[in-house]
This record gives sequence, structure tokens and C-alpha cells, in this order.
Amino acid sequence: MKPIERRARDLETTRQQASASGGLMGQRPFVWALLATAGVLVTLALALALINLSSVVFSVFAAVFITLGLDPLVRWFQRRGMKRGWAILTVIILFILVIGGMLGVVLPIVITQAADFITSLPQLYANLQEQDWFKQLSSDSDGVFANLYSTFVDFITNPATWATVGGGALNVGFAIIGGISTAFFIFILTIYFTATLDSSKAAIYTLISASHRERVVDYAERIMQNVGRYLSGMVVLAFFNAVYSLILLSIAQVPFALVISVAAFFITLIPMIGTVLTTIFMTVLALFVSPTAALVVLIGMLIYMQVEAYILTPRVMNRAVQVPGSIVLIAALAGGTLAGLPGALVAIPVAAGILLIVKEVVVPWKARS
Repeated sequence: MKPIERRARDLETTRQQASASGGLMGQRPFVWALLATAGVLVTLALALALINLSSVVFSVFAAVFITLGLDPLVRWFQRRGMKRGWAILTVIILFILVIGGMLGVVLPIVITQAADFITSLPQLYANLQEQDWFKQLSSDSDGVFANLYSTFVDFITNPATWATVGGGALNVGFAIIGGISTAFFIFILTIYFTATLDSSKAAIYTLISASHRERVVDYAERIMQNVGRYLSGMVVLAFFNAVYSLILLSIAQVPFALVISVAAFFITLIPMIGTVLTTIFMTVLALFVSPTAALVVLIGMLIYMQVEAYILTPRVMNRAVQVPGSIVLIAALAGGTLAGLPGALVAIPVAAGILLIVKEVVVPWKARS
């Protein structure tokens, strides 16, 4: 066969193979384009439905994470001889009592103190202006420091500010009602998930092929245990911080200590930097009382930070997730950007789960290839 004929035959063979490999796209491009367009439209419709159901999806995930956070307490009761059914019932009752106590006792006081704090800011600022250190600092800064404080106080105390932030009084009302309904939905889901956690996991595990089930179950259980230990540990550390903050602020005679300590509880939940932010927040508010009160609060919080870092955290989180500091910061920033404080809180155990899979699945697989 001549070289030219052989080359022509090879080109024809290549063209036929390309046409055959192209499948529907090569044989009927219009039908392929129509199906591709339909696929894109279905994907967009599913994405839109997911966006519209974002609050429901968030509630389900929040209930799951709270359930995983309560599971170590269930296991703690089991290790002390209590049957799992009774342990679950005990944890559910404790959960209901804690939530009921917060709603019935703590929340009304916090709301009252928060409203009083906002309305009292002008008077607190007026008292601040009478202090010698404030006058001296304002004089040294040519009035810039005083103007900044005045602008901040005016911004906080202006009712239009809160209406603007909330999008208007009507939207604020809808947001409050939506928040209450979402919280109630999460509360009910958490009770249900806590009561049926083992049976739900067993049902999900049956969907995994038998050849991979044992390995997948092992990884899933370890990841969920890490998540539960981390979340419960963070709540315990935040509770210690809030109680200590309440005592410290009361000693320093800082007004509205309860509402500040409740705010400190939620701020402390932010990984790594929560206690630092709490210290700055409390010290600045203590300045409204006096420089001495601010110094007491600052020194007290610096001492607590050392105790937390070297005593409390190792004891509370000794069996929890271990993630490098850089991964913690990146995960917390990404989670906070996507879902606020809840996202920042759950991002760390999620990152730990991903690291576990990479370490024990991806790395060995790459080593064998």
C-alpha cells in the first residue's frame, strides 16, 4: 500500500473513531444541545429551590450539629452505668430545662438590660466626658478622640440606625418572628435526632455497599465523634468564659454585667480569636466606668486567657479535634463568611473531618498508585 493511501486510511479511521467517541454529540448535535440545555435548566431550578429552602436546610444542619454536640453527654451517662435509652431521656430533659430556663429567666433579663444599655449610652458618654483621662486624651488628639466617641454613641442610640440595619420596622418584626420559628423548629428537630441518632445512622449505613461499609462507618463515626467533642468542648469553654466575665465585671462595678457576659459567651464561640475579642470588648466598655475598672478587666482577662490556654482547653478538648492553627483560621473565616457565627463554629470539625479523610484515604491511595 502506498504511503499516501495508508495515510488517507488512517485519517478516515481516526475520523470514524472521533465520530463514534462523540456519541450523541457527534451524530446528532442538535439533540445533544437540547439535552444539555435542559440539564442546565434543571440544575438552575434545583439551585433556586435549594436557595429558597436555605432556612430549612440550615435548621436541619444546625439540629444535626447540636445533636452531635449532645451525644458525648449521652455517652458520658452511659459510661457511668446508665442504659442508652435512659441516658438519651436524661439528656433531652436537661436540654429542655436549659432552653426553658434561658427563655424564661435569662432572656427577659438580657433583653431588658440590653435595651437599658442602649438608652443609657448617652448618659454613660456624658459621664465619660467628665473624667480627667478622657479630657486629657481628647485635648492631646485635638478633639478627634471625642468626636469619634460622640459619633459612635449617636450611631448606636439612633433608632433609625436599627431600623436601617433591619430594613425597616416591618422587616425587623418579620425577622424576629422568623428567628423564633426557626429556633423552635431546630429545638424540636434536635430532640428527635437525639432520640433516634443510632437508628438513623444505622439506616444510612445500609445504603453503603457491603464491600466498603465497614471502612466508611469507621471514618463516619470518628468524624462525628470529633464534631461532637469539639462542639461540646467549645460550649463548655464559652460557659466558663461567660461566668468568669460576669464575676469580673461585677467586681469592677461595670454596669449591665449580665448582658455583656451573655454577649461574651457567643463571642467566645469564635475559634481562636473569640477570647481576644471578648477581652477587647469588655475592656472598652469598662472604660465608660473608669480607667481603673478597664485595667482590672484587662488584667483579669489576660490571666484567664493563660488559664484557659494551659489548663481548661487541654482538659476539655483533650479528645476533641486536632487541627493546625492555619487551617483553623482559614476554616473559621470561610465558615463565618458563608453562614456567620454558626458557620465559623462548625467549620473547624468539618475541616478536621476533611483532614482525616485526606490523611487516611487520599494519602495511602496516592502512595499505592
